[in-house]
Parts: sequence; structure tokens; C-alpha cells
Amino acid sequence: MPRHVPSASFCVPDQPDWCSQVGAARMFSFGVFFPMGCLFASLLIGCGGGSSGDEICLGHYASLTGAQATFGRSTDNGILLAIEEINAAGGVNGKKVRLITYDDKGDAREAGTAATRLVTRDGVVAVLGEVATSLSLAAAPVCQENGIPMVSPSSTNTKVTQVGDKIFRVCFIDPFQAYACAKFAREHEALKANKAAILYDQASGYSVGLREEFAKSFAKLGGTIVSEQAYTEGDQDFSAQLTAIRASEPDVIFIPGYYTDVGNIAIQTQKLGIATPLLGADGWDSSKLAGIAGKAIEGAYYSNHYSQQDPDPAVQSFISKYKAKHGETPDALAALGYDAARIVCLAIGQAGSTKGDDIAAKLASTKGFPGVTGKISIDADRNAVKPAMMIQMKDGIPTYVTTIQPE
Repeated sequence: MPRHVPSASFCVPDQPDWCSQVGAARMFSFGVFFPMGCLFASLLIGCGGGSSGDEICLGHYASLTGAQATFGRSTDNGILLAIEEINAAGGVNGKKVRLITYDDKGDAREAGTAATRLVTRDGVVAVLGEVATSLSLAAAPVCQENGIPMVSPSSTNTKVTQVGDKIFRVCFIDPFQAYACAKFAREHEALKANKAAILYDQASGYSVGLREEFAKSFAKLGGTIVSEQAYTEGDQDFSAQLTAIRASEPDVIFIPGYYTDVGNIAIQTQKLGIATPLLGADGWDSSKLAGIAGKAIEGAYYSNHYSQQDPDPAVQSFISKYKAKHGETPDALAALGYDAARIVCLAIGQAGSTKGDDIAAKLASTKGFPGVTGKISIDADRNAVKPAMMIQMKDGIPTYVTTIQPE
């Protein structure tokens, strides 16, 4: 039977093979409950050309299950909160917004298939997704070829928006994020690092891109990379790489990976007696990080898109509403999902149209949007220009340290 959440309805099939091509689908229509399998429901209630009656359909594909499931769930929760608020305020151009979400299970092939279904069968006017670069790159060509705008909440690799003029993002990009990490490593009073080692996931475009950009920025700022070691997502033993890193005597170890691996790396770093500070990027951001790593992650730093300690009333209002709805403090993925949904809906409203070209034109003209993750302006390459925040893990809590502005 489908599960139920307040203010929204969704369906997950009892028979997993019903959604074998796209993972489990969840179809949201505020105030309406669909007690049926997801594919059957999709056939019956697809939006058909972008809007049906009093509704405008948006699509979302996300890793609701799989290795990085917290990424997809947080993003989805943030998007849903934004849509609830928008609908409560009257919707967009007098129409309610409905969200159709598919679980891509963290698999690139399923991400592409989900995007295909959203734009060719469900009739969405815009697509939100994904977090992981590889998944966004699988879906972006589908959206581009069909003329449907896609907005990634948090894929930071530069290649994503290079797919075409219909692909956008509301997060900063890796060259800037890597620069922020390198600048922080070199200049922060507790680090003042002259030598850095890098431990990266060789199978991840996200991790490889950050490794390259960090190395460039760190060298440009006068530092030296003394060791670069590789692993593959899901590895359990990092002792060989960490032993080599220890021998190079770095002042900081940069680990541009995802929280699942980072937690294990931190534990093994501690077991090997390596006291060198750890530094990472936004792939660390998950409520599960401290649960995996425990005290081994204490004192480590990472770059992020927002801080829970930000005193901005808009940020604190978002956090309060999210906690009331979901029972936990939102991470940056939730905040970016929230901002992405609001920007898309604003663009549709400003366009007064559900045509892809019209929506894309308004997305491209976004300047100074007051997001929870900072003021967002979209540049000529459809990337967001915004600052990065540096976070430190203290008593298991991501704690604000400083903000790094774009060059």
C-alpha cells in the first residue's frame, strides 16, 4: 500500500518491478490521494503538455534509495516544502503546482530513464535534479533535447550546465568550491597549511574534478601537493593510501568524497594515529556523517552552501518550518532543493507561460534571488554565483567557521 505524508500524497508500488525502469515513483498532488501503483497512476494523471486544468507539473529525479539516499531525501523534502508554501499562497499563475518524483536509486541509467519519462510521458514543464554529477549528466541531455529546463539543486561539476542552454544550477561550481577550500587551508589560523595531501574517489567525476581544481588553487596560493592517493566508492580498506599520505607529512588532507566513504576514512585515519586535519567539500554534508565516523570526524572542516547557525531570519524560518514538518534540522541539500523549486516556480510565474524557452529565459535572467543558501545570480553559463561557507564538525554538529566570497 502507498504510504502517506501530511499535505501530500505519493505512491510506491507493492511490486518493485512495476517501476523497474525508473525506480519507485512518487506522485504528489496536494489534497489528492492516489491509491494505485506508480506507473499506472502516471498514465492516468500525467500532466499532458505541462499543465492540466488547474495544475502545473514539475518533475524531480533523486537518489531516494542507495548509497547516498540522504542526498535525495533531503532534496525532495526541501522541494516539497517550497511547493507546499507556494500552493498555500495561491500557486503559480493561478494554478497549483504538482510534483512528480522518481527514485533513480543512485544509478545513472535509471536517472536518464526517469528524466525521459518525466518529459515525454508525464508532461512536466521543468525538471529538478540531481545531486550527484554523474546522475545529472545522465539526465541533462534528455531535458535539453526535449526543450525542458532542468535545474540541478546541487551538482557542482562544471560539465553539467555545459550540456546546453536549458540546463541550470542553483549551487556554486567546483572550481570556486575548490578555491574556497584551498584558500581556507592556506589562510585559516588553525591550519596555515603549506603542504596538502589529496585522497579522492577515482570513479567519481565530482571527486576527480575537485581534486584537480584544489591542486591548482592550492599551488596558485603558494602551497605544495605532497601526495595524491585514489580509492573507489565503497572501498573498505584505506590503509595503504593513508600510510602513503602519512609518510608525506602533509599539513592538511583534502578528501573530496561523499559522506559514506569519508566516515570510514576518518575512522581509519584515527586508527593509524594520523592527527593531520581533514578537509572536505559539500559531499560531506549529511546527518549520517557523524553517525558513521563518530569522534573520528571531530574537528574536521568542509565547504558547504549554507549554515544552520546563519542568523538570517529567512534561513531560521526555513529551518523552523522544515523541522516542524520532517522532525530534523535541514542540511544544505534540503536548502538547495527548497531554493531550486522556488526559483523554478518564480521563473514560470514571471514568464506567464509553461513553454520551455520562456521558462529558461527567465531562469537565465535571475539576479539576486534571496535564497536560503544566499543571494543567487545566474551567470552566462547558467551557473549560480554565490559564496561558500566553511564548516567544522564540533560535538557532531556542523558549525559555521567563515564565509569565502567568489574572486
